Amino acid sequence: MEVDFKAYQLRCELRGHEDDVRGICVCGNEGIASSSRDRTIRFWTREPSDKRKFSCSKILLGHSSFVGPLAWISPNEDYPEGAIVSGGMDTLVLVWDVKTGEKVQTLRGHNLQVTGVALDGGDIVSCSVDCTLRRWRRGQLLENWEAHKAAIQAVIKLPSGELVTGSSDATLKLWRGKTCSLTFSGHTDTVRGLAVMSDLGILSASHDGSVRLWALSGEVLMEMVGHTAIIYSVDSHASGLIVSGSEDRHAKIWKDGVCVQSIEHPGCVWDAKFLENGDIVTACSDGVVRIWTVHQENVADPLELDLYTSELSQYKSSRKRVGGLKLEELPGLEALKIPGTSDGQTKVVREGDNGVAYAWNMRERKWDKIGEVVDGPDNADRPILDGVQYDYVFDVDIGDGLPIRKLPYNRSDNPYDAADKWLLKENLPLSFREQIVQFILQNTGQKDMTFDASFRDPYTGSSAYIPGQSSHSAVSAKPTFKHIPKKGVLLFDTAQFDGILKKITEFNNSLLSNQGQQKLALTELDVHRLGAIVKILKDTSHYHSSTFAEADIALLLKLLRSWPSAMIFPVIDIIRMIVLHPDGAKLFLKHLEAENDILLELINKVTTNPTIPANLLTCVRAVTNLFKNSSYHSWLQKHRSMILDAFSSCTSSANKNLQLSYSTLMLNYAVLLIEIKDLEGQSQVLSASLEIIEDENVDVDSKFRAFVAVGSLMLEGLVKKIAVDFDVLNIAKAAKNSNEIKIAEVGADIELLATNA
Repeated sequence: MEVDFKAYQLRCELRGHEDDVRGICVCGNEGIASSSRDRTIRFWTREPSDKRKFSCSKILLGHSSFVGPLAWISPNEDYPEGAIVSGGMDTLVLVWDVKTGEKVQTLRGHNLQVTGVALDGGDIVSCSVDCTLRRWRRGQLLENWEAHKAAIQAVIKLPSGELVTGSSDATLKLWRGKTCSLTFSGHTDTVRGLAVMSDLGILSASHDGSVRLWALSGEVLMEMVGHTAIIYSVDSHASGLIVSGSEDRHAKIWKDGVCVQSIEHPGCVWDAKFLENGDIVTACSDGVVRIWTVHQENVADPLELDLYTSELSQYKSSRKRVGGLKLEELPGLEALKIPGTSDGQTKVVREGDNGVAYAWNMRERKWDKIGEVVDGPDNADRPILDGVQYDYVFDVDIGDGLPIRKLPYNRSDNPYDAADKWLLKENLPLSFREQIVQFILQNTGQKDMTFDASFRDPYTGSSAYIPGQSSHSAVSAKPTFKHIPKKGVLLFDTAQFDGILKKITEFNNSLLSNQGQQKLALTELDVHRLGAIVKILKDTSHYHSSTFAEADIALLLKLLRSWPSAMIFPVIDIIRMIVLHPDGAKLFLKHLEAENDILLELINKVTTNPTIPANLLTCVRAVTNLFKNSSYHSWLQKHRSMILDAFSSCTSSANKNLQLSYSTLMLNYAVLLIEIKDLEGQSQVLSASLEIIEDENVDVDSKFRAFVAVGSLMLEGLVKKIAVDFDVLNIAKAAKNSNEIKIAEVGADIELLATNA
């Protein structure tokens, strides 16, 4: 079936939340609101300088636990700039004045988590896991009633004035006042999301993996199946398009019942909403709000698209397992430089997104490639849920005629952690926690095991209560740390090569069309050579045997030196990948040891005002990738001071990717300078890392890497006393109170170090 449809592409990313983004609310033409597990609501408005993008203009603080559903009150006499209604795990419904950013109403009454809010004229209607609907007027409870015998997950108002609810009992109900006029039956599991389909009926999203369109008579007009996991949200647009968000990490766009596009995300898609112009806003478990567009003038630039592709690839690589091991934990091809000790000895290394086995050939003194490794028979019978293998997948019957739930568990998991995450995912009361833990222990034979008392709740950061456990624990003779010291270096090792070549071609055509710059353009032979370079870089499985010609490197260096500054970032991006290739790294090194050091020249060029963010980003990542090859270590040490000074402005940049790249450079320098025992260098990296940590505008991931650098330098380096003099103890104590778990954990690591200084 042919469907007339333009594909959505990334427009922009809204970064700021420190945990899962749970809900999206389109606030008319005023902006977008997002809710999060980090207990905040953020209000985003268009950037005056770039209409494609949005920036956070308000952070609304007031909920004491994670925030879920949102609703928009259009500007009126009471709220001249509009208001936002929010519901939370803390059982509260709050009303916020957007103009002031202040909480103006606190609606108390629900006994359990608030799962939905809707507006009915001037009234607010809320629903909850406590099975009730409540109507509020002017801040006061007007009426409430038990609407289902199981948790209510969503509520919407129809244009006709009626309300519709969706519940864990797998039904929808249509309400006229407090009277249920119709029950919609058909879903086989929890109804999680609802939306109005203009002039047609009601859309529902379910844990059973389907989206349904219902006529107001209760008849199913259409069923859309394609997601492979729980569907959390659904929305429609005046154009007839439908969007759904799922735990399978995809937002799917549907037209006439057909899935016309799946947009992959680096995490669960909790919510998806249409803007009036047809753009789509998604809420992801990685803490990022993303906007997707079909309007070409609003599409993100190629570098941003490349970075998103890279982020997806890194996420998938981090989840991929080879023979029971995480792919990212396997050594790289450099491990094949170490001779084997016996004939037939095997070694598994990472090549791109695959694990590849090699066997040692004693006679020829070389590693012979055996082939790609897949999980063996030991894993073949492990149950799979939503595309992931687990040691166990239990059927859990929570009673009251509700659908059976699937509970996944690995023997390496902390049962309290597993129980908390599952209850939150299923929107079930946390009071079931101990019951679920005991169920896990009994069914896995772990009843008599003792679990780590230092476990932190995944959402609140607090320690777990484990019944029967002593309040005093034995003190280990040697302290253990969660995140330090850092072993090995971090790399930026994925690239969207097609996008890079496309950008170079675009720039080359621009030069050809400018009479004064035609001499700078690539020849047909040059274009062919660039294609050959990229082909070698794409073929990661032959990195150990493929080679480059001197002329390949010479062409790239020529472009770096001759092309206008605004056009060199895709060339730098190729250099970034060249230095990860064994032969490419060897050839490029010669040009660093020459009298006219091309990389120092490039660093000076991209860091001299006016700077171009794309040049800065690709260059700092290229330098960061040099740490992979020990041949570059002396050069990195020799020019360390100049490099760190040149890129120091990255911390103050509003570009989160640039911040992360710079903090990764700091972390890699910390690892190298600890190894070579360079006190002066360690002091400089310590100081630079603390600057990153203390900057309030720096992204969470960037701060985390800076914290790990500081902790590693204190634990294994020579600067512990210097760090203490820099008041690192109070910095660590503040970090321990962060809502971001990994920041709190590394803060605890550093506090322990500083306390024992």
